[in-house]
Amino acid sequence: SKSVTNRALILAAQAQSPSLLKRPLISRDTELMVAGLRAMGVGIKDVQVDGDLAWEITPAPLRGPAKVDVGNAGTVMRFLPPLAALATGEVAFDGDPRSYERPLGPVIKALEELGVAVDHDNRYSLPLKLHGTGSIPGGNLTIDASASSQFLSALLLVAPSFEKGIIAKHQGGSLPSMPHIEMTVEMLRDFGATVEVDSANQSWSVKPGALHGKDLVIEPDLSNAAPFLSLAMVCGGSVTIADWPKVTTQPGDQLRSILTAMGATVSMSDAGLTLKGSGTIHGIDIDLHDVGELTPSIAALAALADSPSHLRGIGHLRLHETDRLAALTREINALGGNVVEEETALHITPAPLHAGVFHTYEDHRLATAGAVLGLVVKGIEVENIATTRKTLPDFPGLWSSLLV
Repeated sequence: SKSVTNRALILAAQAQSPSLLKRPLISRDTELMVAGLRAMGVGIKDVQVDGDLAWEITPAPLRGPAKVDVGNAGTVMRFLPPLAALATGEVAFDGDPRSYERPLGPVIKALEELGVAVDHDNRYSLPLKLHGTGSIPGGNLTIDASASSQFLSALLLVAPSFEKGIIAKHQGGSLPSMPHIEMTVEMLRDFGATVEVDSANQSWSVKPGALHGKDLVIEPDLSNAAPFLSLAMVCGGSVTIADWPKVTTQPGDQLRSILTAMGATVSMSDAGLTLKGSGTIHGIDIDLHDVGELTPSIAALAALADSPSHLRGIGHLRLHETDRLAALTREINALGGNVVEEETALHITPAPLHAGVFHTYEDHRLATAGAVLGLVVKGIEVENIATTRKTLPDFPGLWSSLLV
């Protein structure tokens, strides 16, 4: 899981003792996070545990000058600046061209409210420079995290290291991806933080205090399982995902109920999660606000279904690696599909698809959606499949290994 790996790295960097992260995701997003932490002085060493790669994290006082490349990783561009504000010295952040367009304003404004000096040329986006003094007072803060739950998580993850902790209140539109905020809270508590949640008032309190190093096994990435489960949905047969956790805060766990509603049979056993498909896919009418990252895979299945689908509550996906609503509409329709795009929804009526190039816009989830369509539509070419390395080290190899 990228989400768990990058949160664990931020927490381990603040701990009072070393941590061991077993089976971390090795991908562009996590490698960028590791490189950023190393640049600020955190010790991260590759070790082998039971034949698997692990990272040994040795905390150290954070320092500048340092340069951090965020690539196009939301977790890196949003989680690292609050941590960098605890460093002594200047830390400069830059990234891919698309990263300049992705919203970062709420995090920058929050840091400025907390007394951190940030150079951003009044753009409230990348590139930027932080001038840390080694400490942050903390206190009460109001933030609008309606564009991304990562804005809130970014501040909560570092709040134990603030002198007064933090009481963060969300004020704005509905919060997307609540499971990711719950993941943040649970992982903070795992590392020893005291967190209180007032759901009624959308307020989160994190007390100041020392975090403790952890020995963690990183969960598999359940959202990344979506295209592989789709294999059985589209072609029939079954797919088993090993080590599917029985209890998790990952949004991808909702694939179990969503794909069941679309016609699959899902079961859990000691072997993991097994999905059996009949080759027939049913359309679905669903609000994906909390699990927006699943939208590209569900949209691909919906384009191959036996009835229309309505995917709602996903306006925040316009601010991801690309505008996912516009991109899905454009690419599926270019292959003969029938997708109607609204500001916060996609309406997909199945239609005969034909050969063509499926563009990915440097978005890993667009690439895997195109691969799913290519299972049954002859002549689909997914452009720049290498972009999947953002969260999957070898998607082409894994995909090929499951095809006869």
